[in-house]
Amino acid sequence: MIVTFEELQAFLAEHFPQGARYGTLQGLGDGWAEMKLEVDDEHLRPGGTVSGPAMMALADVAVYAALLGKIGLVPLAVTSNLNINFLRKPVAHSPIRAKANMLRIGRTSAVGEVYIHSEGLEEPVAHATSIYAIPAAR
Repeated sequence: MIVTFEELQAFLAEHFPQGARYGTLQGLGDGWAEMKLEVDDEHLRPGGTVSGPAMMALADVAVYAALLGKIGLVPLAVTSNLNINFLRKPVAHSPIRAKANMLRIGRTSAVGEVYIHSEGLEEPVAHATSIYAIPAAR
């Protein structure tokens, strides 16, 4: 791990403050990150469930955190693909947590996966895979 939890937390607060709307960093390790989203009315869709875009944003930021923890603070590492499968309905007004793991990190791209869990449910509510483009000069 190149970046500490505290360094990444400070980086996100300074350079990506809007990201707090999508979740907060809870843990960081060698190629993994954990994020938590406190679900409120802003994150719900009609029918009383967590919206797909809220879960997608949480998954995306979780992979970004896991990647930066491994390669360093590279602001221009960007999502080039995100695929998500919604597996079951999350518990409304209950926090959701994402655990991202990097599967492969190359010179110009990286692949990660994320499982999202809703507090109160044992099984995951979503699974995502993401590809990040890494700028050539790190």
